[in-house]
Amino acid sequence: MKGLWTPAWIVRHVVVLALVAGFLGLGWWQFTRASDGNSLSWGYTFEWPVFALFVVFLWFREVQQELRAGKPSAAEEPAAEDERDADAPVTLGRPVRVPVAQPAGTDDDPELAAYNDYLAWLNAHPGARPGDYPGRPPTGTKQ
Repeated sequence: MKGLWTPAWIVRHVVVLALVAGFLGLGWWQFTRASDGNSLSWGYTFEWPVFALFVVFLWFREVQQELRAGKPSAAEEPAAEDERDADAPVTLGRPVRVPVAQPAGTDDDPELAAYNDYLAWLNAHPGARPGDYPGRPPTGTKQ
């Protein structure tokens, strides 16, 4: 709970109070205008309190996230070494690329093979332009 009384959170609390008071005040002002005969103000009479409720909703959600960030849940705590499954894969927290061999017989199409060579060359030379390709450009591309 101490984290909700830092200077940044105090500013947020004050801003929320000011916005809610302002929106409710604007809603009351539109209600008085609507009561005087301005029919367009009836829509705004109900719109401003909805804005105030939305601000309260966002503030409540931010407070809940801050409270959850302060204490780790059981799902976030790392498991002890003896509790881990021996067959479970070890993750590093980042994706790992695993090379996959192409199935045999995919080079039957010479145009597809030339295009794949062209793409491989572009991947190997990230700063190159398609016109820098030393081989014959694949069919259907402009040079």
